[in-house]
Amino acid sequence: MEARVLVLVTMAIAAACWATGGVAATTTTTTTSRLKGLRVHLTHVDAHGNYSRHQLLRRAARRSHHRMSRLVARATGVPVSSIKAAGGDLQVPVHAGNGEFLMDVSVGTPALAYSAIVDTGSDLVWTQCKPCVDCFKQSTPVFDPSSSSTYATVLCSSASCSDLPTSTCTSASKCGYTYTYGDSSSTQGVLATETFTLSKSKLPGVVFGCGDTNEGDGFSQGAGLVGLGRGPLSLVSQLGLDKFSYCLTSLDDTNKSPLLLGSLADISETAAASSSVQTTPLIKNPSQPSFYYVSLKAITVGTTRINLPSSAFAVQDDGTGGVIVDSGTSITYLEVAGYRALKKAFAAQMALPVADGSGVGLDLCFKAPAKGVDQVEVPRLVFHFDGGADLDLPAENYMVLDGGSGALCLTVMGSRGLSIIGNFQQQNFQFVYDVGHDTLSFAPVQCSKL
Repeated sequence: MEARVLVLVTMAIAAACWATGGVAATTTTTTTSRLKGLRVHLTHVDAHGNYSRHQLLRRAARRSHHRMSRLVARATGVPVSSIKAAGGDLQVPVHAGNGEFLMDVSVGTPALAYSAIVDTGSDLVWTQCKPCVDCFKQSTPVFDPSSSSTYATVLCSSASCSDLPTSTCTSASKCGYTYTYGDSSSTQGVLATETFTLSKSKLPGVVFGCGDTNEGDGFSQGAGLVGLGRGPLSLVSQLGLDKFSYCLTSLDDTNKSPLLLGSLADISETAAASSSVQTTPLIKNPSQPSFYYVSLKAITVGTTRINLPSSAFAVQDDGTGGVIVDSGTSITYLEVAGYRALKKAFAAQMALPVADGSGVGLDLCFKAPAKGVDQVEVPRLVFHFDGGADLDLPAENYMVLDGGSGALCLTVMGSRGLSIIGNFQQQNFQFVYDVGHDTLSFAPVQCSKL
């Protein structure tokens, strides 16, 4: 059996993993209207919670299931309440978690700092605004547009207003928006422009949602959201960036994760061997223009290569299906036909008895030996993408040990209507989204040293 020795990652998502909060940023050259290069550090949403390892694993799995259901609902139109992970027993509540990482940003003049959820699966940049009609509790003051000298509302006739999926025209000809996230999570308010600050870089004229009515439990980790999707209202598009990159540190690493925008978003030559860089085309789906789709051709589990019909992971004529790469979903979800084949091959090549993983919200788990899992062999796992790109994963990127139950679990599950490559699988790989050339590149990198 092609196997990997599992170096113990006991889901060491201990509070110390992300113990230090905040975001540090350094910048290179900026112009008055376009950002050339910027480095921002991402903080995990549970960084400041005093959670046990077991609690952190459950929280990550639950948020991942919620987000999966939200993204699938957007892609398929199926109500969130009827979606659950295939093969899993965890029911999905109405509100979705909306991301796993936060970045610090400031809005207005004078600048008001707040933490925003970073989301590669949506476009709109928004924050809560006074006067609130219905706002959730946030740890920083709510932005008051009347206190900023650079705030301006967007007119209904503007191109930015027409870029919204849903908009209205107020009596004052202001562009009103309602932006939903596939379930009852939503933000509503007026579209405006403002000066945003990332570290010392001032970015004037950013179009954003000034939300006075915001609903959804998943937003409460931050005071708003920064969309990095492919649509015209995303921060990536507004800043005219050809590419951006992130490198997510491992779950037992106290270092933050770098987000690189613009000219800095290249795979580090010193951190990754050029021969290890893999590149695959990014695919566009007109039905879901925000998502970053890739073409998954096959999967290798240990000694078994799983070749499925080309339609298994393809975007369908009705816009459903396909595979997206997403920073805000922890677990990888595969269309059920592919997942069942992977699960069967994986279970057949594991020497441990199957265990119940419902306590942590994962489907395929094994009973860890009493002596520990440091030398447990697990099947190799490789995702094969179009263009010959192989995401060849180390064991700690797909197997986690739940210390509470003693279950060793696979962080891959089944779904229907959309497949998602999650951030557990992306840790210690640098991913470069080259939107100018429609490619996604990745390479194994020690992200803490990037």
